[in-house]
Amino acid sequence: MDDKKRLRDILSRLRKEHPEAKIALHFRTPFELLAATVLSAQTTDVQVNKVTEPLFRKYRSIAAYAEADLDALKKDVSSVNFYNNKAKNIQGSARMIIERFGGKVPGTMEELLMLPGVARKTANIILSGAFGVNEGIAVDTHVNRLANRLGLTRHDDPVKIEKDLMEMTPRAEWGNLSHLLIFHGRKICQARKPKHPDCVLYDICPSRDI
Repeated sequence: MDDKKRLRDILSRLRKEHPEAKIALHFRTPFELLAATVLSAQTTDVQVNKVTEPLFRKYRSIAAYAEADLDALKKDVSSVNFYNNKAKNIQGSARMIIERFGGKVPGTMEELLMLPGVARKTANIILSGAFGVNEGIAVDTHVNRLANRLGLTRHDDPVKIEKDLMEMTPRAEWGNLSHLLIFHGRKICQARKPKHPDCVLYDICPSRDI
C-alpha cells in the first residue's frame, strides 16, 4: 500500500474512532484563537482554556489587548509557561493588527507570520480554525510523534514533517488530519506507553512493537 492509500486508510479509521475531533481551544473570534494558540505553546489546552475564560471576559476587543497595561496582562496569563513573552506577543500582535491590518486578524499565511509569536503551526491553526482555510498542517508534538510512529515521515523538523504530510494528504483534509492525530495521540498513542490493545491503527502501524 502506497503512502497516500495508507493515509486515506488512517484518516478513515480515525474519523470513526474520534468523531468529536476538533480544535480543543475555546474561542469566539479569530483574535481569541490567536491569543489562545500563542498561550498554548508548551502548555496544555486544558490549562489554556482555564486562563482564557476570564481573559476573554476582561478583554472584549483587539483594541483592549493593544491598550492593556502589560503588567496586568502578564498577571492575567501568569499560570501558563513563558507568560511574560506570550503576553508581550499577544499585545504586539494586537497593535500590529490595528496599525497594519485595519483592526482585523489577517487571513493569509504570509501576513500572519508577520505577527509577534506567530510561526507556521500557530498560523495554520488560525487559518483552519477561524477562516476555514487549509494552507498547511499544524504540527505539534502529537502530530510529530504519530507521523513518525506511523511511518508517514522520517523527520523531526516540524516544517519537513508538514511538507511530507501535505504531499500525501488531500488538501481538504489538512485541518482534519491534525485534529485526528492530536486526539489519537492524547487518548491512545501516548508518548510513554501507547495503548496498543485499544488502537484502531495497530495492524498497520510499523511501530506497534515499541
